[in-house]
Amino acid sequence: MAAPRNLTGDGGGRQLDGGGRQLVKDEESAAASSAAKGLLNDDSSTGKRTKSERFPLSRWEFAVFFTVFLVFTTGLLCIYLTMPAAEYGKLKVPRTISDLRLLKENLGSYASEYQARFILGYCSTYIFMQTFMIPGTIFMSLLAGALFGVVRGFVLVVLNATAGACSCFFLSKLVGRPLVNWLWPEKLRFFQAEIAKRRDRLLNYMLFLRITPTLPNLFINLSSPIVDIPFHVFFLATLVGLMPASYITVRAGLALGDLRSVKDLYDFKTLSVLFLIGSISIFPALLKRKRVYE
Repeated sequence: MAAPRNLTGDGGGRQLDGGGRQLVKDEESAAASSAAKGLLNDDSSTGKRTKSERFPLSRWEFAVFFTVFLVFTTGLLCIYLTMPAAEYGKLKVPRTISDLRLLKENLGSYASEYQARFILGYCSTYIFMQTFMIPGTIFMSLLAGALFGVVRGFVLVVLNATAGACSCFFLSKLVGRPLVNWLWPEKLRFFQAEIAKRRDRLLNYMLFLRITPTLPNLFINLSSPIVDIPFHVFFLATLVGLMPASYITVRAGLALGDLRSVKDLYDFKTLSVLFLIGSISIFPALLKRKRVYE
């Protein structure tokens, strides 16, 4: 005779299995909820880190930068207000060669009639742009050649570029370290290592960097105080090293009609000449090293 089924036991087992599944589901739901909260917290903290990385300056550093910017802007505005009236609607910082041609036509007679005050306004604008890293100084250099000729234009560009670079140097010394570390961390470490290896012939190396397009001038201006380049070395290297490129740019300003873009300024021939001049600047250091090894 077959043994009777234990219906009660089976039903209880099914009930138990159902309760176990429910318990597992509850645990899974709790784990999922906990994981979601953890992910949300991680996203929140990541968002905070991303936000801080997007703005590297502290409040104090930003306040210093804003104060310096406000002082320069006020001085520039005062200079503009003392200049003779002009058609200001036609005046703007050029961004293309076409803009530069129009600006030259609009400023030609004005620059001749009010030469001293126009040069003051030109120099102030150039230094302002160079100090606060505003793109377009190459167009200002071309404009100097177009309006003042090679000799006066060359002198103006070299002096203004040097003054603006020095101003940017001191601004970076105040608040530039976090900004440069944020923008170019790898390049800054490389530059610092190269400077450390060349402390005894630093002027020659800085001349080479200024003459050749090995590193952008903006990066050199901002990073030099951070890697402890003495100001007198920075000043001399900037004053002398910018001369070849300034001469090329100012001379090109005499023939704006022949230029299609800024890229035409630095063709292979021009770059070869700059690297040749730069190599001459580091030749004494190479010769000195050879004598030391001998």
